[in-house]
Amino acid sequence: MKIVIFGLTISSSWGNGHATLWRGLCKHLARSGYSVVFFERDVPYYAGARDLYELPGGELRLFSNWDDVRQAASADVRDADVAIVTSYCPDAVAATDLIFSEGHAIPVFYDLDTPVTLARLLAGEAVPYVGPRGLRDFELVLSFTGGPRVADEFRDRLGARDTRPLYGHVDTDIHRPVAPQPHYRADLSYLGTYSEDRQRTLETLFVAPARARRDLRFLIGGAQYPDDFPWSPNIYFVRHLPPPEHAPFFASSRLTLNVTRRAMAEMGWCPSGRLFEAAACGAPLLSDDWPGIADFFAPGEEILIARDEHDALAALAMTDAELRRMARRAYERTMDQHTSDKRARELISMLEQITSNRVSRQQPEEA
Repeated sequence: MKIVIFGLTISSSWGNGHATLWRGLCKHLARSGYSVVFFERDVPYYAGARDLYELPGGELRLFSNWDDVRQAASADVRDADVAIVTSYCPDAVAATDLIFSEGHAIPVFYDLDTPVTLARLLAGEAVPYVGPRGLRDFELVLSFTGGPRVADEFRDRLGARDTRPLYGHVDTDIHRPVAPQPHYRADLSYLGTYSEDRQRTLETLFVAPARARRDLRFLIGGAQYPDDFPWSPNIYFVRHLPPPEHAPFFASSRLTLNVTRRAMAEMGWCPSGRLFEAAACGAPLLSDDWPGIADFFAPGEEILIARDEHDALAALAMTDAELRRMARRAYERTMDQHTSDKRARELISMLEQITSNRVSRQQPEEA
């Protein structure tokens, strides 16, 4: 089976959460015998921080503008079994039109930014990666977010016929327990791109505890942090960590913090890939609270929940033995339920079901 993907980026992990997820998913699709072609517009801010140049087991097609690549894209879609368009793809609407004009591949839309999409719809704003017909023509709509609202909202507002969750995951070839590194040592770490709508929570659960515990070392890794960020002498910073550095970063953390984007937290059932990455590296998890988190990790057993500065400080006061026990449980849960291999198998199962239904519809009824 051949799968063609029109996405935001797979070539650069700088400032986005899409690339790492696609790399793990595409790798395991290829290992299952699937051929993957990924189309990505070559934009300067990703080109300047590119950390993948070839797609193992597949093809990466970078292009400057849609007109230049349309003919090649048409040929690939014509030859494909599945064609996927993603949220925030700059050419999503054009790619959608192309897929339906060819009329052969199973059309799939994958929204890796579901809370943002729905927030725009609720505010009456346009969604640039969704065309005028909404999602009604796609045979499958995948959502990075689950929970009770998503399928109904996508059906009622965008006409989606079949919406299913395909959650975040971790590539265990890259994210795994490794030896700690002194330069990443931290009592509490946080890995994430700067986001204004995460800032208040980050200040509550990270900056305030750092000021209260000057005897401890705090470490932030990420991109786009402003000069006026409220640093303190015991908060250290590593600018943009490519995926190969995630494992030593997490493995050097006594405890690591997850902070969820506001729209994701309000929607619920939207676990950040960072949670699974950290757990796969053996780091104890501390997270803000949001609906559905218990469906992924058991609070108090596999993950600690912090609602304020005092919760974060209490987590830091736990013994090493307690944190290690919790990290082991989270690691086992992640290996069992949240790997890229498992997500690839979930996607394959959904696609095979659609293919089977197509064949059944095409068979003539017996007389």
